[in-house]
Amino acid sequence: MVSIRCKMLVKDELKKLGIKYTSVDLGEVGLVSIISQEKRDEIKVALLKSGLELMDDKKAMLIEKIKNVIVEMIHYNDDLPKVNFSDYLSEKLQYDYTYLANLFSETEGTTIEQFILLHKIERVKEFIIYDELNLTEIAEKLHYSSVSHLSAQFKKITGLTPSFFKSLKHKKRGAIESL
Repeated sequence: MVSIRCKMLVKDELKKLGIKYTSVDLGEVGLVSIISQEKRDEIKVALLKSGLELMDDKKAMLIEKIKNVIVEMIHYNDDLPKVNFSDYLSEKLQYDYTYLANLFSETEGTTIEQFILLHKIERVKEFIIYDELNLTEIAEKLHYSSVSHLSAQFKKITGLTPSFFKSLKHKKRGAIESL
């Protein structure tokens, strides 16, 4: 789950099935009590109909947690943490960063750093589209060392300069789920 809509959908499905929960976070559900295999199968079917999946594999769940922490950190926080992303992920997930990075690369075919970069560029696009901040403010907010560093990464990922992207009439952002 990588969006608030996903969380709402999961809550709705749990209510429909009469399953009591304590929390629904991105990629994780806390249940009041243990459920039967039959109920588990019902949840699995209901989620699949909505384009979501129930994950049982511990490594796959950890990968989802990594993604969710990154998405939450970049898209749903006003300010990025002032620590290294590697330290932030390790602290949040209580795993050694080297283990997380190796697992992520092995499973996803890309690095955590590249995944973070793609999301940061999507966030830059969002700021450009809504025209609330100038490039200097965007660079500061997303902890780029300079506007030129932000511009270079933006161009490397999108093929466009931020200024040219801003001038486009139909600016395109990617869906967070598809990154």
